[in-house]
Amino acid sequence: MSDTLPYELVNPTGKPDLLILCDHASSALPERYGTLGLPAPEFNRHIAYDIGCAELTRALAAHFDCPAILARYSRLLVDLNRGPDDPTIVMKLSDGAIIPTNADVDPFDNVAEFEHRLAAYHQPYHDAVDQQIKVAMEAGVSAPTILSIHSFTPSWRGTARRWHAGVLWDKDPRLAVPLMDALGEASDLIVGDNEPYAGHLKGDTLYRHCTMQGLPHALLEIRQDLIDSPEGQLSWVQRLGALLPPLIAAEGMGEVRLFGSRTDPDHTDRDHKV
Repeated sequence: MSDTLPYELVNPTGKPDLLILCDHASSALPERYGTLGLPAPEFNRHIAYDIGCAELTRALAAHFDCPAILARYSRLLVDLNRGPDDPTIVMKLSDGAIIPTNADVDPFDNVAEFEHRLAAYHQPYHDAVDQQIKVAMEAGVSAPTILSIHSFTPSWRGTARRWHAGVLWDKDPRLAVPLMDALGEASDLIVGDNEPYAGHLKGDTLYRHCTMQGLPHALLEIRQDLIDSPEGQLSWVQRLGALLPPLIAAEGMGEVRLFGSRTDPDHTDRDHKV
């Protein structure tokens, strides 16, 4: 596979019932962008990528013998987990860091550069996800399960985050709720329900490929200090390796079902209860 592609496709011929995604896998940038005007050390921080997630995603793909798709470039170039109309798809300010080269990259000022980033880096990643879902369906999997891997900082703005992990979801409970329950049974974990972020964002990766297509899915957020080492990553491979297979095999997981979204105009909180 060419290194010029804005995504990495791992194990494309693996078992098609599970697809793992990693939207923020890399802190790299195409050479033409330099460092976007930032000091190079900023790319070691969470503002550039989700620490530990790329290694964990590759290890999970190997463990489950399933395909995985990882971003090749930093979220600071263009955020793959945002829709094209989201004002944060090209970040101008992130956790106190101003990104100079991004200052005018939006649909109103530097439109040509904005559209280039969408066409060259954002759209190909999502096309690859669509293609892998199509491959699964052509192999007889009516509704492949999608798991998206992310990580979060141990503290935010001086406040410690109490969760070890969080499961983010919208209205489809099929994977998210059993995964949250299974993780929560471990005595060493505090697991958040839509923490530390909300799992319903119109246009994000899982909205686009799962909510709108009726595929079972969940986004797993893991605290960065738990997966920033090979030992931590192995621990989570072993944990998820034990938990996920019965959840994926459960009744109803292989079906296309449209649950809608909490971003729908007619949504009420009652709709979200399971």
